[in-house]
Amino acid sequence: MSRTDDIPAARIAEWRARLRGHGIGDGDLDRLERTLREQVSRLVAAGLDPDEAFLIAVKRTAGLSVAAREFNQAHAGWLWRQLAARPVAGIGQLPLRGDLVLAAALALAAAAAVKAPALFGAQFDTASGGFYARNLGLLVLPLLAALLLGRHGVTPARSVTFGVLFAAGAVFANVFPFLPGGATESLTAIHLPIALWLVVGLAHAGNGWRTASGRMEFVRFSGEWLIYYVLFALGGGVLALLTAALFHAVGVGIDGFLEQWLLPCGAAGAVIVAGWLADGKNGVAGQLAPLLAQVFTPLFAALLVAFLAVMVWTGAGIAVDREVLIAFDLLLVLVVGMLLYAISARDQEAPRNVFDTLRLVLAVAALVADLAALAAVAARIGEFGFSANKVAALAVNLLLLAHLAGTAWLHVRLLAGTGSFAAVARWQTAYLPVYGVWAALVVVLFPPLFRYL
Repeated sequence: MSRTDDIPAARIAEWRARLRGHGIGDGDLDRLERTLREQVSRLVAAGLDPDEAFLIAVKRTAGLSVAAREFNQAHAGWLWRQLAARPVAGIGQLPLRGDLVLAAALALAAAAAVKAPALFGAQFDTASGGFYARNLGLLVLPLLAALLLGRHGVTPARSVTFGVLFAAGAVFANVFPFLPGGATESLTAIHLPIALWLVVGLAHAGNGWRTASGRMEFVRFSGEWLIYYVLFALGGGVLALLTAALFHAVGVGIDGFLEQWLLPCGAAGAVIVAGWLADGKNGVAGQLAPLLAQVFTPLFAALLVAFLAVMVWTGAGIAVDREVLIAFDLLLVLVVGMLLYAISARDQEAPRNVFDTLRLVLAVAALVADLAALAAVAARIGEFGFSANKVAALAVNLLLLAHLAGTAWLHVRLLAGTGSFAAVARWQTAYLPVYGVWAALVVVLFPPLFRYL
């Protein structure tokens, strides 16, 4: 019995559309589709699942026409992504399978982990010496890595490696005698989750981390994880407000329960559930993310261009103020993240288009803004001398400068027809470890260098 009905109709439609773009008429397309389905049916009967059978059958149709052979050569990357990113399950049809049970168990473990320090007196306040600020990532990200390792295959050697990496993070987050509320403690709280997220990336990509495509898949995973998490946060916030309103209506106050239990436990568990959804390619974020990238790329570009125009018009530089510089650097990091995700959402085989130009505008505008921030940081260092915060800000701006300069140059080459989008993507993914290494250096070296102040 044929099981080709298991193949999503959208995949067949995309396959036909791409073949039609190579000059194959509807009559030949019908013949190729019949052959494709027959091949899939035989392969499914031999024990393959429909997704794998579909990919093999598509490759086998290459011998039936010159255009089909050209299609397979031109769209090898697309074919691979159909296997690498095939959905685990559709939204609304989430089966109770092993990985779902694992995700649920780890989400409960994350909720418990985030409350466990309270048994020893730690609270979400400065009176606890910043324990939660330094350790929050350590309470949940190891469990997210465990989920990814469990889904992608784990060996004892890999388990030990990841255990050592997270244990090292725990040591450097807690061994130093930080001044409560000091700069080095704040820098550790900011940079440790960045370094740990790269460890999560190693768990996600596995051996594929050595390849540009493996790292780019992690970028896509990160963007989709963020979308799911924001959706959960919005939904959880509404749920908490409604819950509080309902109980207050009958004279029962539950604000303490919401603040101390529901919100922190829900936030921790959502990290795991969002990771499960993003890794499983369950459809919603995977379809929404490219659209968001296309919407926000021109908006961010317009924002930065308008900011630079106002700065030139008024002749004013960025205010030499600690809080302003921190906020501006966070904006630049957000812009670079948006640029990186917009690149990851682009089909590498698509021709040049207007969004390539918009990304170039965004990169150049961010580059100029980063130079203005560097000038402001240099002025602040000249006036007040070096400190942990100023050195960190200077280094971050230099890292962003190199990243943005390379991105802009490769986009210029792409638009001029002398470069490829693959080179743009390789540059983005090759630069990712730089941020992780820098974050790790801040955690390990800055506290003793600046006397834990």
